[in-house]
Amino acid sequence: MPERPARRRDQPGRRRIRWGLWTPLTGLTALVLVGAVLWLSGRAGAADAVWAVVTLIALLPAAACVLRDLWRRKFGVDVIAVLALAGALGVGEYLAGAVIAVMLATGRTLEAYAQGRATRDLRALLERAPRTARRRTADGGVEVVPVDRVAVGDRLLVGPGDVVAVDGVTEAPATLDESVVTGESRLVERAAGEAVASGVINAGAGFGLRATESAERSTYAGIVRLAEEATARKAPTVRLADRYAAAFVPFTLVLAGLGWALSGDFVRAVAVLVVATPCPLLLATPIAIVSGLSRVARRGVLVRDGGSLEVLGRARTLLVDKTGTLTAGRPRVTETVVAPGGDPDEVLRLAASAEQLSPHVLAAALVRHAGDRGLRLSTPTEVVEEPGRGVRGRVDGRSVRVGQLTGDLPGWAEQARSRAEAAGHSVVWVADEHAPLGAVLFTDPVRPDAPRAVQRLRAAGLTRIVMVTGDREGTARQVADTVGVDDVLARCTPQEKVARVRAEAGRAVTVMVGDGVNDAPALAAAHVGVAMGATGATASADVADAVLTVDRLDPLADAVEVARYARRIAVQSATVGMGLAVIAMGFAAAGRLPPVAGAFLQEGIDVLVILNALRALHGGPRPSD
Repeated sequence: MPERPARRRDQPGRRRIRWGLWTPLTGLTALVLVGAVLWLSGRAGAADAVWAVVTLIALLPAAACVLRDLWRRKFGVDVIAVLALAGALGVGEYLAGAVIAVMLATGRTLEAYAQGRATRDLRALLERAPRTARRRTADGGVEVVPVDRVAVGDRLLVGPGDVVAVDGVTEAPATLDESVVTGESRLVERAAGEAVASGVINAGAGFGLRATESAERSTYAGIVRLAEEATARKAPTVRLADRYAAAFVPFTLVLAGLGWALSGDFVRAVAVLVVATPCPLLLATPIAIVSGLSRVARRGVLVRDGGSLEVLGRARTLLVDKTGTLTAGRPRVTETVVAPGGDPDEVLRLAASAEQLSPHVLAAALVRHAGDRGLRLSTPTEVVEEPGRGVRGRVDGRSVRVGQLTGDLPGWAEQARSRAEAAGHSVVWVADEHAPLGAVLFTDPVRPDAPRAVQRLRAAGLTRIVMVTGDREGTARQVADTVGVDDVLARCTPQEKVARVRAEAGRAVTVMVGDGVNDAPALAAAHVGVAMGATGATASADVADAVLTVDRLDPLADAVEVARYARRIAVQSATVGMGLAVIAMGFAAAGRLPPVAGAFLQEGIDVLVILNALRALHGGPRPSD
């Protein structure tokens, strides 16, 4: 049977995983307490032996990791922790070494726990990915097949409660729960002929679906890939310590050497190394960044990795496409204009047939309008979509091109274009290999929430917002004046979009929002490329750094606010933690902080900054609904 939405259940295996997470910390802490009991009972030698074992347990794997990194010519502050553990053993400060071991285990356990908390929303996506689908057979039957065997054009049956396996077009009205894909919990009604994204749940009666994408290229597969990458990668700030290693490690060693040289007491050097152990940088920053990834995912924005989230938190300029982003995204055909002697229905039928495989919102509107008029569409062949220009292919053996035209136009076409410009309508031309056959005029009103979304983006810290579109100047200006953007780039080709993105990126950290097909080059050129995720090709765009799972900008404003907050928490945790550590190092070098006291102090600093980093899971700006 096709996949049903997974139910929550606390599986014993998951309990074992959670308990396994705390096992190393629990074991080391227990050994330290055993040593304390032995020491209190007067068996100091046995206590030291236990504490030495604890230190060795932490030292050996840490030393192996450092040696492996040095072999790969990587040098980080992890070396300080190894020197501190080795120094504690060397001077017989076994309790200090044991406390350092527990400190490292505590930090790593809290990091793993925070990552587990932060990525549970992303793991839920992986667990509920559809694996099978019901496909109609040629003889009128239904067979259950793996989703990777579903091809474009297959007719599927989606039963009540089923997860839609691939992107497609409904053959009958449907009631859908799109919350997993869009982040919105309310049920959505889809009429026959409307596009449906994979991953949504059928919340009503069964309905037929014609596949428009394979499973691999569908919306949900793209979202799952981003989820997997987000859980696997770490942000640049995760290894922020390594960027400062060139200065921090020599500073630590010089300070430890001075303390030793001026006093003649090697214990002072060990004390400096103990309090210099850089857990705030190694552990607190990834907790804050990964927590931010989780929060933006819950608001319908899937960010590819922590590095992209960190850059998003520094963004100042936004370039945004018009159709489906600032406009309603559900354009409708207002008129079909044809060459003298032409048949409007035949021109519309040719255009809709060629556009059936395109994910563009204008293509979907064209196909929907042809269906409303009862036109029988043909299956196109040799279909090629040219970014920014349109679709070309063969319909019933006839070469058809649908999209934008360049060069001189005949008189009837010039009149049609002038009338469209005066009314603020978009134009899609239909042509064969010889000349234009007709033009289809669309209206796509500005979203009622678009001006507010632009205001929210400014409030989130974006100081410059530019609208880029392939539409005409007059239509683009009308939309720009309504929503309140700073600048407009109209009639732009994909190459011109790339050039504009690069120019803006040279002045400030820049975000580009587009549909992931026509705008793919521009998405790649931006510091952060954001794809609108309502179409399968969008979510599958490899160039995107993030995907909005609903075609509007409000979630992006939420994501920018959360990204800024997570980055601020990460830097704050690292700065405060390392600042306190440097102060403690000064006291240790002066002989005012012995190794054992320094170890306990550093443990307190680590817990403080890690708990502060955990604020990124819940604190800060509250996304608006």
